[in-house]
Amino acid sequence: MDNQHLVPAAVLAAKNGVRFPNESEEYRIARDALLAEEIELRRHIERVAVQRRALPPGGEVTKDYRFEGSDGPISFSELFADKDTLIVYSYMFGPQRERPCPMCTSLLSAWDGEVPDIKQRAALAVVARSPIGKLLAFKKERGWHHLPLYSDATDDYSRDYHGIGGDGSDDAAFNVFTRRDGTIRHFWSQEMGGVTADPGEDPRGAPDLMPLWTIIDSTPEGRPADWYPKLSY
Repeated sequence: MDNQHLVPAAVLAAKNGVRFPNESEEYRIARDALLAEEIELRRHIERVAVQRRALPPGGEVTKDYRFEGSDGPISFSELFADKDTLIVYSYMFGPQRERPCPMCTSLLSAWDGEVPDIKQRAALAVVARSPIGKLLAFKKERGWHHLPLYSDATDDYSRDYHGIGGDGSDDAAFNVFTRRDGTIRHFWSQEMGGVTADPGEDPRGAPDLMPLWTIIDSTPEGRPADWYPKLSY
């Protein structure tokens, strides 16, 4: 994207022309100002995506980690299947948990229907540290159809790629890997968290992977500081 030749966001916002019944002039002025900021936000997201794609090669993955899937044992390299890119989400559902993390579960529930689309572009694996039988039982309970779940029984992958916290507990992690000319490398991981959060902000990554928050952020109440999704209501 050539930022030098972009029409200023405020000019684009002024051309918008959208009006709603009985809105005031005060509302329209404020809404157009907000629209300009939303245009700038979209542009910034695009700039960040370009910068991410331009990262130099990441660290080589020298271990062929072993997992247990619904069809039996599978290696890390086999998770790529016929794709050159692999997305791995570390699900907070370790052996010490009777039930999984509600936040992770909300995220994965939103992803389940998108899996067939994602798999057109990249391989996807959801890795947790509980036995595969426990993971598949919850998948059935939740009504997930497409999410590919794998057990990291040895903890090797989870330990190396930040699926385990400093105290040994589960931690959510989102990692992307590439396979080029037979070499598997780490490409990118979501690294934002508590130490990168601004004052008064719920620690979260950017881009935010949860559709839930994108929707809630569009409401006048916004994202509450004391509310999180539950496994049931």
